[in-house]
Amino acid sequence: MSIRVGLSTASCYPLSTAAAFRIAAELGYDGVEVMVWTEPASQDARALRELSERHGVPILSIHAPTLLLTQRVMGNEPWGKIDRSVDLARDVEAGTVVLHPPFRWQKEYATGFVDGVAQREARHPEIKLAVENMFPWRARGREVQAYLPHWDLRRNHYAHTTLDLSHTATSGSDAIAVAEELGDRLSHIHLADGLGSYKDEHLVPGRGTQPCAQMLEMLARDEFGGDVVVEVGTRRLSDEDRLVDLAEALAFARLHLAIGAGRISSPF
Repeated sequence: MSIRVGLSTASCYPLSTAAAFRIAAELGYDGVEVMVWTEPASQDARALRELSERHGVPILSIHAPTLLLTQRVMGNEPWGKIDRSVDLARDVEAGTVVLHPPFRWQKEYATGFVDGVAQREARHPEIKLAVENMFPWRARGREVQAYLPHWDLRRNHYAHTTLDLSHTATSGSDAIAVAEELGDRLSHIHLADGLGSYKDEHLVPGRGTQPCAQMLEMLARDEFGGDVVVEVGTRRLSDEDRLVDLAEALAFARLHLAIGAGRISSPF
């Protein structure tokens, strides 16, 4: 079975969730990851099902509102936000919920985070709660550990994880080594690139220093069972340039997955 390549609605920001579904269908993506945001449609199962049916694009995953800028989305209580994201995923038949580890000031939430994730997966075995790798924050030459229990997924045992290649660039991690160490616990990929800046760059794959091609080929060789979701930044682009970048990212993913699967030879 071929690995599906999805488009994160975050890749189309500041366009609407509806626009992201339209673009995913137009460019030929296999599905969509919905970033739950302040926009009501991103939180509404009925609206999302209608968009999915209208455009013929399935919803692969839900990204819970655990970003710094979505702290008030779906309420203020952290576990309540996760539970509502799981309910949303079930209602739209998405198999994965992506979530970030807690911020260090969320001490009570962080203390029970690993166990809380495991408990929710036990209650909802049809949904993978795939915790995403993050990175230390840097300012004025200082490094701040902003996440608990830790930004590095290898420090804690999660049954399912998301590996983001923009985040490995920012953290200075070896993405291939992380993937190999996670092994079967690696269940979801955010495909992007970065140059190692302290900023989370989310470049089109192939435009940074991350081993995006090698990662995709390895996943295909190993018959990875999860999804690859393109999560790149296009907010400063024109509509035309956004389509060009998202088409390039999809073509990059398809090419290197095909090489890894042995369907075509490398053109390089």
